[in-house]
Amino acid sequence: MPLSEAEALSEPQVEALQARLKSCEARSMIEFAVETFPGRIALTSSFGAESAVLLHLVSRVAPHMPVLFLDTGKLFPETIAYRDALIRRLGLTAVRIVGPNPSKIQEADPTGYLWSVDPDQCCEIRKVEPLAQVLTEFSAWITGRKRFQGDSRTDLPVFERDGSHVKINPLATWSELDIENYLTEHDLPRHPLVARGYRSIGCTHCTSPTVPGENARAGRWRHKGKTECGIHRARSAPVDEPAATPSRLAS
Repeated sequence: MPLSEAEALSEPQVEALQARLKSCEARSMIEFAVETFPGRIALTSSFGAESAVLLHLVSRVAPHMPVLFLDTGKLFPETIAYRDALIRRLGLTAVRIVGPNPSKIQEADPTGYLWSVDPDQCCEIRKVEPLAQVLTEFSAWITGRKRFQGDSRTDLPVFERDGSHVKINPLATWSELDIENYLTEHDLPRHPLVARGYRSIGCTHCTSPTVPGENARAGRWRHKGKTECGIHRARSAPVDEPAATPSRLAS
């Protein structure tokens, strides 16, 4: 059953967590979150350029934690292959592939070109709505957002309240060098598109390489007037719309 507003942690309680744990190491923060929300916490991952770090940390703390992967139907084939390779490498046992509602796609994007005329609506039906639906099963979720990614993430807390959920950002304070050092230290595989200049990787038509001096997400929705897909837009209540496509475990 969805967690009600009455059952959710209050804003002051989440702020207290932020004050108390904002300087904790990422692994300790994940351990705390798993103990605090047993069986009611998930990790969202794009299996993108930096995703191996958080996935590796979670695999060492809670390898059976649900990992929610949004397959928009517009992803790079390299991302799908990288996802499968990381699942095998890290021993992840509960990766759930979450897809958009086929009837909504047929209604709103029958040609598949909605991304070119209304990228916000494209993200809404392919990412925001499917994730909101599956998150009704959980009371907390872990993200890989970081402050160095810029724009709305500059002041990102490590704990925040989002509607009836607590959102945990264990890597919020990490730098690009921290990420690189962790990948190297643990000999983690890199997303194959990173070598081609992609520092933040989403859907094929809305992702481009960056150039020196640009922030990590400058290649997302370039020239489209947006920097976020919308899944991290604050919500005041859970979404009740039923999903037409249930999530499935990755093979």
